[in-house]
Amino acid sequence: MEDNVDWRMNQWRTERPDIDPTPMGVVARIQRACRLLERELQNNFAKHDLQIWEFDIVSTLRRSGHPYQLTAGQLVTSSMVTSGAVTNRIDRLVAKELVTREVDPLNRRSVLITLTERGKELIDRVVVDHVDLEAKLLSKLSGRDQEHLAGLLRELLTGLGDHSPGNPLNH
Repeated sequence: MEDNVDWRMNQWRTERPDIDPTPMGVVARIQRACRLLERELQNNFAKHDLQIWEFDIVSTLRRSGHPYQLTAGQLVTSSMVTSGAVTNRIDRLVAKELVTREVDPLNRRSVLITLTERGKELIDRVVVDHVDLEAKLLSKLSGRDQEHLAGLLRELLTGLGDHSPGNPLNH
């Protein structure tokens, strides 16, 4: 069975037989998969009145463990966006009463972002739907194939310079 990328690669092979479009096929499939998966995730989060970036921040706080609190700088590190973008996003999450913002009493130059009880209850509900959706989206692949694909993608990402920030509490 051919996909959209096969069709495009075949066109390149016809028009430019002097080049090997194999790398193009890999990158195009990753890009297409990303777009298709993101659309499904956005639709799922919208059912909970959330956007992907809101889920990212709220789930990062939830994963950090009790007291579900990180500095704005730690959120920047874990989300890989600029501090200005995180500030704007935090403002919107504060308005939705999903997080609070306060000056760190131990370091007045630092701001603490804390998951509210409402935010915790929401993320605990949403993450169940999220994991169920991801399982459904990947259901065409066996468990072994999912693990293999995850390993290949991990190798690709680390080769591109992506790495674990480690425990954001250590930064």
